[in-house]
Amino acid sequence: MTFSIVARSADGVAHGVAVASKFLAAGAAVPAAEAAVGALATQSYANLAYRPQGLALLRTGTAAADVVAGLTAADPERESRQLGVVGRTGDGATYTGSGCHGWAGGRTGDGYAIQGNILTGPEVAAAMETAWLAADPADALAYRLLAALRAGDDAGGDRRGRQSAALYVVAPGQGYGGTSDIVVDLRVDDHPDPCAELARLLDIHTLLFGKPDPATLLPLRDAVADEVRALLTARGHTASDLDAALSDWAGIENLEERLVPGHIDPLVLTHLRTP
Repeated sequence: MTFSIVARSADGVAHGVAVASKFLAAGAAVPAAEAAVGALATQSYANLAYRPQGLALLRTGTAAADVVAGLTAADPERESRQLGVVGRTGDGATYTGSGCHGWAGGRTGDGYAIQGNILTGPEVAAAMETAWLAADPADALAYRLLAALRAGDDAGGDRRGRQSAALYVVAPGQGYGGTSDIVVDLRVDDHPDPCAELARLLDIHTLLFGKPDPATLLPLRDAVADEVRALLTARGHTASDLDAALSDWAGIENLEERLVPGHIDPLVLTHLRTP
């Protein structure tokens, strides 16, 4: 009923899952991940108990293949299940029970596991793997996962149609304000084109919650400071301290994650210039 990719970043810091399905709110059932531990996807008559049990096994350093073997061996309904697991290191592992609706199967490699059922054919998993391997390893994991998901969707995806998609990524201390490990947690629960909608949401998420590139920051002085002060004043944000005025405005606009004292992110400046 679903196609998904479970993977970790090239540097091993982040883990995540991307999933799409002709199923309401697949993101509520399929993905699980824990920072510095690993990630998994349970689907095709999903066994939601796999999520805490699988993460517990990964926490002990159990290899992905052994996690899959352990979870499925203990499950009397395993032939109707599908599972993908990635750990801290090594190859990902995937499992497709003999009772899964066709086409069903998966692909694995170093740091990834791809699986799907009720698909138009094996070309879906193949396209996802090709997109994953072709992506720049330096790119953010969320965008690499999304690229693989969209490739599967473009190749045919779920043969019943489209309904939901989700993206879940974790990394130690890289969540909002540095107070969480959840980097991205986006769901499209019911939409005619969920993968495209997920891509739109990820771009908004990156604007609002992405970290600024130090190489592009503009110092808040001279002409830049004058322009920023004038724009802020026009919006009713005045203070003797320009950083304070900018922070006041940015907090209302949900851009606080892009603030750097004494500087302004060009993306923030563009937003400030927008009427």
